[in-house]
Amino acid sequence: MNKNKLVFSGVQPTGNLHLGNYLGALKNFVALQKEMECIYCVVDLHAITVFQKPEELKSNLLETVAGFIAAGLNPDKSIIFNQSSVSGHAELAWILNCVSRIGWLNRMTQFKDKAGSDKEKASVGLYIYPNLMAADILLYKATHVPVGADQKQHLELSRDIAQKFNNDFKCKDFFPLPEPLIPKNVSRIMSLRDGTKKMSKSEESDYSRINLKDSADDISKKIKKAKSDSDQIPDNLKALEKKPEALNLITIYSEISKISLEKVLNEMSGKEYSFLKNKLAEHLISEITPVGKEVKKLLADKSHLLQVLKKGKEKASIIAEENLKNIREKVGLI
Repeated sequence: MNKNKLVFSGVQPTGNLHLGNYLGALKNFVALQKEMECIYCVVDLHAITVFQKPEELKSNLLETVAGFIAAGLNPDKSIIFNQSSVSGHAELAWILNCVSRIGWLNRMTQFKDKAGSDKEKASVGLYIYPNLMAADILLYKATHVPVGADQKQHLELSRDIAQKFNNDFKCKDFFPLPEPLIPKNVSRIMSLRDGTKKMSKSEESDYSRINLKDSADDISKKIKKAKSDSDQIPDNLKALEKKPEALNLITIYSEISKISLEKVLNEMSGKEYSFLKNKLAEHLISEITPVGKEVKKLLADKSHLLQVLKKGKEKASIIAEENLKNIREKVGLI
């Protein structure tokens, strides 16, 4: 394990984790904990940038932690905690609000996407949450952050803020400039109903996604009804790229079976999509249902999950408070 590298990542407590979360983030988290020191945070302060029902937020937080552990994260190897339990996140976010520039935030495309056409009604928190994200990372002086393409802009902002802090307070290299960790072979998992949209909990139809808690029967039905194509499976990626739903099914099969897209096409070309769907359902049932059963088992013992969070908070707080002492000193706070 590389002791000089520290990974930080935050996941919003949306509840009802699905295949996109599992393949896009959780499996990578598990792999990283074998190589580096890792801190994984359930970012409940980020979640409240849009209104959350309090009881649902608590429930979703615990379900996210259960998903972490069921997927293979080890609380004895990785620090797992919820963001709001360590007050240093909010304290450093305010300090960085005063370092970050309005022009930088105005360039953040995700705010425009999430706020929609009536941005005047969006919360201030939604606008400035990239600064809180920077605080999450810099509070622990993380060196590496696993990100998808949609979060890369926010990590670049974190680097800009870290650099400006170091320059403003004449403390070269105090904050490391965090590097993105973008998995080379992980593809975006799209909706089973619309191959142009990411798989999401917020999509109305439950048939658009494979949930981690789905039964074998659920998975089989959803894959059978997944939108595909009436033609036979092509033998090259160029042809497949014109068929987003078909490409998505091939991509999921590639990810879950650990076979390259090219080899999958060699295996599947000329066959009907029903053949692919049967094979895909088998692989998904084999890998996903044990995770779902473990999630349900963990949720039945909430005291254990709360204990995991408590221990994680204690470990995270030690690192956070030590760094905050130095930050306050550099800023001139007593």
